[in-house]
Amino acid sequence: MAIAKAERLMNLALCLLGTRRPLSKRELRASIEAYAAAFGPGEGAPGGSGASGTDDAFNRMFERDKDDLRELGLVIETVEGADGDPGYLARRDSNRLPPVSLDAEEAAALGLAAKVWQQARLAGAASGALQKLRAAGMPLADDPYEGHSALEPRIPVHEAAFEPLMLACRDRRPVVFDYRKATAAHPGTRHVEPWTLECWRGHWYLAGWDRDRQAERVFRLSRITGRVRSRAAAFTAPVPDHVTVRGTVESWAGETATGTARIRLRAGAGYPLRARAVSTRAAGDGWDELEIPYGHGLDAWLVEFGPDVVVLAPSELRAEVVDRLRAVAKG
Repeated sequence: MAIAKAERLMNLALCLLGTRRPLSKRELRASIEAYAAAFGPGEGAPGGSGASGTDDAFNRMFERDKDDLRELGLVIETVEGADGDPGYLARRDSNRLPPVSLDAEEAAALGLAAKVWQQARLAGAASGALQKLRAAGMPLADDPYEGHSALEPRIPVHEAAFEPLMLACRDRRPVVFDYRKATAAHPGTRHVEPWTLECWRGHWYLAGWDRDRQAERVFRLSRITGRVRSRAAAFTAPVPDHVTVRGTVESWAGETATGTARIRLRAGAGYPLRARAVSTRAAGDGWDELEIPYGHGLDAWLVEFGPDVVVLAPSELRAEVVDRLRAVAKG
């Protein structure tokens, strides 16, 4: 839904910017596919019906879209036509951005940020933005390490839920999705006010306010099933600052340790666990015994290593891992 609205707003903006004379609402309704598909071409257009209910619905959507474009900074003029009906246009000279000036460090930061999103649908937008900056004379064209850099920044985004959730976080829109907990065999429906998306250990997490539980929650995107649906409603809970939310995700993802745990790890496996180990000793028969920091979310991480990990202590962590494995076995 959010993506469809963005496309509709872009088409409306292009129509208003591309015309040399004011366009009436009737002309815009017939010209923009999203309007014509939802409400028909309108009265006076080929195939138009002029149903008052449909016209009222279109007028409400058009006014909202026009207000949204103005909030985004587009200067839209309303001009009275010869027939007395208002027309709309966005003059290019009124909507031209001032010259952009970046120093070398700022230009390098933009180039690095654009490379990060190569695996997301944002890649096209990032590439287009760089092309515009290069055309404006920004120092982005020459990269002496292009194709030869030992470090290539990437943020992998494989979950279909990422983009609609990112848009919902940006627009402050509540969402509804089906979520399968690691200890549950079947997903349940969640109603969430999304705050932000964070990446930990290569996994994406959504932090937000769970309306059903009336508490903040963190959701791993890979456990979201089906489509994310946005809702046109206001948030009911205050949004904390980014630092606080990031700390919440960090704790939920198991980064904040409250103790230590003892595990057996198959020799030659589990290098991320070995990197975090406080101590390591050989246990014989192809196994090592490790002591690692223990915090919320460690059980979910240990399950990812499957039969290469056995939890020795504490007992509650062992029980949590066993419960998760049983849930996975049930499908």
